Parts: sequence; structure tokens; C-alpha cells
Amino acid sequence: MSRNYKFNNKSGLYFVSFATVNWIDVFTRQVYFDVLAESINYCRAKKGMELYCYCFMPSHVHFVFRSSNSEPSELLRDFKRHTSKKMLEAIENNPQESRKEWLLWMFERAGKKNVTTSKYQFWQHHNRPIEL
Repeated sequence: MSRNYKFNNKSGLYFVSFATVNWIDVFTRQVYFDVLAESINYCRAKKGMELYCYCFMPSHVHFVFRSSNSEPSELLRDFKRHTSKKMLEAIENNPQESRKEWLLWMFERAGKKNVTTSKYQFWQHHNRPIEL
């Protein structure tokens, strides 16, 4: 990762953007938006996330945030880890998901390309933090 994309000021305010692997349009149903919203609420209550604004797009997320614990990288890592697990569960358990097999296949395919991933990879690894 380039040093241009690191959290150099741990207590700074940052804009970050992160996307699903292959920019797959996953966030097209309310149930999936709810997973993101619940994760944000948890991070705000328990992880020290100060969230100033956010935008959920079909394939990616934008945040303007600060970590009150001076751990922005760890905060995003935990957010992405938790949401990926919950999103995969939501997709697997959604009887209305017409793309279920294809989505899981794409996430599994991305996971096989990454040695640090156990089975599925949901998010791309970079966050592109920009200090504001």
C-alpha cells in the first residue's frame, strides 16, 4: 500500500471509500443496507467511531469519520470483517435473493486468490483514506 493511503494522523478526520470485490452491486436490498446500518451503530456505541457522514452505494461505501480511540485502521478492519461475515450470512439466508449462487461464487472466487482469506472475500482490501 502506498504511503499516500495510510492513516498518518491517528486522531485525524478522514474520508474513506471502500468497495466490494469486483465492484459487485450487493447493496440493492433493504436487508443488506440494514446490515451496514447495524454495524455502524455498533461501531459508534462500542468502538469509538465518530461518524460525520456516510453514503451507501450499490457496490461501495463512503465515510467521513474519526476514531476517538486513535485507531482508524483497526476500526475499519473490524467494521469490514464484521459486515462481510454478516453480509454473507444475509445473502445465504435470503430466500428472495435471485443472485445467491452467483454472488457466493464470486466472493469465493475472490477469496481463493488471496492467501489471507479463509473462504470468501467480500471487501476489497484498500480504504483510500484521505485526511480532511
